Amino acid sequence: MKVSSPLFAVVAGSLLASCSTSYQSLHQKAILVDTHNDVISQVIMEGHSVERDLTGKAHTDLARMKKGGVDVQVFAVFCDETYGPGRAFAFANQQIDTLEAIVRRNPDQLQMVYTPAQMRDAIKARKIAALTGVEGGHMMEDNLDNLNHLYNRGVRYLTLTWNNSTSWASSAADETKGTGFNGKKGLNDFGKQVVRRMNELGMLVDLSHVGEQTFWDAIQTSTKPILVSHSCAAKFSPHSRNLSDAQIAAVGKNGGVIHLNFFSEFLDGSYPKRVNDFIQKHDTEIKALRQKGINGSALQTTLYKKYPEEAASINPPLSLLIDHIDHIVKIAGIDHVGLGSDYDGIGSTPIGLEDVSTYPLITKALLERGYKKKDVEKILGGNFIRVWEANTPATVARK
Repeated sequence: MKVSSPLFAVVAGSLLASCSTSYQSLHQKAILVDTHNDVISQVIMEGHSVERDLTGKAHTDLARMKKGGVDVQVFAVFCDETYGPGRAFAFANQQIDTLEAIVRRNPDQLQMVYTPAQMRDAIKARKIAALTGVEGGHMMEDNLDNLNHLYNRGVRYLTLTWNNSTSWASSAADETKGTGFNGKKGLNDFGKQVVRRMNELGMLVDLSHVGEQTFWDAIQTSTKPILVSHSCAAKFSPHSRNLSDAQIAAVGKNGGVIHLNFFSEFLDGSYPKRVNDFIQKHDTEIKALRQKGINGSALQTTLYKKYPEEAASINPPLSLLIDHIDHIVKIAGIDHVGLGSDYDGIGSTPIGLEDVSTYPLITKALLERGYKKKDVEKILGGNFIRVWEANTPATVARK
């Protein structure tokens, strides 16, 4: 029935305003946890300060984190494979030093936390609870004493591999190439010892980046729920970094949680072709910009600003992220999905999720998709908190 009366317009406007208020209210009430942000290694270590407005330079700064309603941020501690023995572990500690210094400079906004209880205290005090996860097992340099040290410094998850394999675990990138460590795939005996030690400490076993055989070996070895801190569903993008339906089901059975990455290529398998088509179309202009010294993300930003309509057609819609959530919920259940943006570690995001200030739009989209408020709260952070609590030893749980 078509109605066009002024009264209907007033009522409709009121309902829309109510819906807007509802999602914003829920977003503020819920505990928002992001399990992976690369701002330390990719932005701060390059000389930028998150205390300043980094709009246009980075995805993350403190003001925009507050605007986005971030309650708990796991800051990724990262270096690539070029940091060999004698450098990787030291650089991990340097990044932790840097984060701790930022927290000391901003005690009214940030608080380092090491237990779920401390996290809740920080949130009650209206501070962002800050903790660390090490992205890449190579940063412990094959030494369990280093693993213990990282835990004592506050690291609460270890991603068993980055794109590079370690001497004890094969990565997704290497397994896809048909290689692993010393020609083998999965975890060796020392790798299984690492997983068992992490269980003992209360450090979450993170299976983002790992090869499929490493995934299965780790999930069979761990006695605690595992974490996948920043990956997506292979159904929508068959990238080696994404999880098959069998893996998703296994995480659910394990009691773990999968946190979705916001990178366009992990969300949308057709994204690389659209990018390639755009590059070919503007090849002459790209060459001219490179001759002027404009490269990388600066080159992309320049072209996207010049051709906004084309740029908008390249990146996937926010709704595709919700499709990934739907898929994981269908296979593993509502208790096994969360958010792990990978902000400042990715070059492209879905439309609408351009930086850390935009998280409320995810809450809005989930409600519009039909999720109940209690389920939205699980996705935003409740599921991670459950898994963290399940990994935390009883002797330290209340500290």
